[in-house]
Amino acid sequence: MNAIFLRLKMLTAATLITVCGTLPVLGQATLLDSTAHPEVFAPGVISSASSEWSTSMSPRGDTVFFCRGASYWTVCYATKVAGQWTRPRVAPFSGRYNDTDPFISPDGKRLFFVSNRPMTGNGEPQKNYHLWYVDRVANHSWSAPKHLDSPVNLDGSNNYAPSVSAKGTLFFCSRGREGNKGMCGYFAKWLGDHYAKPERLILLGDEDVQDPFIAPDESYIIFLSGKDLYYSRKDGQTWAKAEKLGPQVNNGDPNSSPYISPDGKTLYYSSSRVKGFYKRDLSAPPLDFDAVEAESKSVFNSDSNILLIPVQTLNKK
Repeated sequence: MNAIFLRLKMLTAATLITVCGTLPVLGQATLLDSTAHPEVFAPGVISSASSEWSTSMSPRGDTVFFCRGASYWTVCYATKVAGQWTRPRVAPFSGRYNDTDPFISPDGKRLFFVSNRPMTGNGEPQKNYHLWYVDRVANHSWSAPKHLDSPVNLDGSNNYAPSVSAKGTLFFCSRGREGNKGMCGYFAKWLGDHYAKPERLILLGDEDVQDPFIAPDESYIIFLSGKDLYYSRKDGQTWAKAEKLGPQVNNGDPNSSPYISPDGKTLYYSSSRVKGFYKRDLSAPPLDFDAVEAESKSVFNSDSNILLIPVQTLNKK
């Protein structure tokens, strides 16, 4: 099953960078260059015939974390060597339970993720998905996973899509949390040794807010609502009216997991998009079974891939 639909189904049932300067005033018309088109991220290496989503990179951009899976979700990572992405490996803290939505803090020292693992680390999974984190102890080596306590994780609530600013503010989404209807975005301020009570993130009135990506300096946010990605900039202490990204990104196919690269030049996101990448040649003979099988095993089989598209440079040093 397409990972995006799988995640939405389960949700219904129940992402580095130096501190940035000021964000230029950009609407969707200037955020995306009108001549830019999305590309598949590392086809055959990271993007595959399986489903991939949730991108997050190390501050230097030479390590990428992402998720792959269908029945089970697994956090994987790949490193860049001589300009090429190497074969991915399973993150040392993943591979047993359902783990998803990795996000590396702007200083690269902590990685947040979502999991249904038990509190003890062994045994049967929990019924709910909570936010966890690991601390980097060496290159590609991480601490044992640690559970975020209340008021972030609450019994009976599912949390998804963590994203963290340079000063530690945690953004995430949750469905039906504390009586709020639908999928809502939240943020919790870091108070030095614990998180404050999460506050609701109002960006589109009563519309759903999912998969929030927060800029390191909190000057802008990109998020999912329905099938489309939206962008909003900080206007003083409030958020400006959110604008839908252009048709290069929002073409009608389901999107998710927006993330801006450490240099602020590239938007990564997940999509089951096939249009513009693959189309059967109607002038050729009909496909035989071998060709149909090859088609179903290709990157463009309608399972989600990680796509990328250039944006106006957002992260100004």
